[in-house]
Amino acid sequence: MAWFKRVEKGIVTPTDQKKETPDGLWHKCQECKTVVTMAEHKRLLYVCGNCNYHDRIDAADYFEFLFDQGQFTELDANLTSGDPLHFVDTKEYPKRVAATERNTGLKDAVRSAHGLSAGQPLVVAAMDFKFIGGSMGSVVGEKIARAIDFARQNRTPFLMISRSGGARMMEAGYSLMQMAKTSAKLALLSEAGVPYVSLLTDPTTGGVTASFAMLGDFNIAEPGALIGFAGPRVIKETIGKDLPKGFQSAEFVLEHGFLDFIVDRRELKQRLADLLGMLQPAPVAVPEQREARRTAPKPH
Repeated sequence: MAWFKRVEKGIVTPTDQKKETPDGLWHKCQECKTVVTMAEHKRLLYVCGNCNYHDRIDAADYFEFLFDQGQFTELDANLTSGDPLHFVDTKEYPKRVAATERNTGLKDAVRSAHGLSAGQPLVVAAMDFKFIGGSMGSVVGEKIARAIDFARQNRTPFLMISRSGGARMMEAGYSLMQMAKTSAKLALLSEAGVPYVSLLTDPTTGGVTASFAMLGDFNIAEPGALIGFAGPRVIKETIGKDLPKGFQSAEFVLEHGFLDFIVDRRELKQRLADLLGMLQPAPVAVPEQREARRTAPKPH
C-alpha cells in the first residue's frame, strides 16, 4: 500500500534537484484555453490554430512578417515626447515616459518603416499598445505624418496598423491636434494618388478611430478586434439601453458598412500584395503608341 500512500513524512526535494518547466515554452489561448508550444504559436503569427483568436502583437512582430526576410529601414526612430503642459497625475509625465521607455524598449507608441513586402515597396506605421495604451500624443502624430510624407514623396503605398486607447490625456490639446494633422496629410496622399490601407486591430478606439484609422482607401480589420469611439460601457450608461451582441467587434462593424473586409493575420501579407497589385496605375502610353492605336484599322 506504500505505493499509493506516503509512509514517511517530511520528505523534501532539494531545490537544485526539482524539475520545473521553464517559463515561455507554452502558450494557452485566452479564448479556448488550447495549449500549444510557443514555437508553434509564433509560427502561426500568434493566432490560435483552434479558435482563430488573434493575440495582440507589437510593431516589431508586424514588421518581421510583413517585410521580406524581416528587412526594413526604420523612420524617425528617436523622436521622443516633450512635456509642454508640465502634466502631473500620479507621477510627472516625463517620469512616466522614461519608465515606459525602460520597460518596453520603445521611444513612443508607434514605429514606422519602409521596405519590400512580397516584392513590392511599402511604408508601414504600426502602433504599440504597451506604450501608455497606444495613446496618441504629439510624437505619434508627427511620426505618422512623416511616414505619410515619405510615402507620398516616394509614391509608395502606405499601411497604417492602429491599436490604441485614443488620445493621450497628458498632452491634452496637443494630442487632439494630431487628429487634424494626420487627416490633412492623408488628404495630400489621396490627391497624389498613392494608396492608403488602414488595418484596425484590437483595440482601436477614441481619437485614432475618429481620424486616420477610418480614412483608408481600404479599411480592413483583424478578426474580433474592438473598434469604436467610446467604449461599450460608456455608451450603455449614456443611452441607458443594452447593446446588441458583438457590438463594436470587427464583425459587427463590417456588417454595418464601416469596413471593407476582415483579414486573418496569417493571410495579411498576401492579401495586401494582391490588393496593392490591383491598384498599380496602368502604364502611360507614349505619343507614338497612342497614334498607332488611333490609326490602326478597326476590326469588322
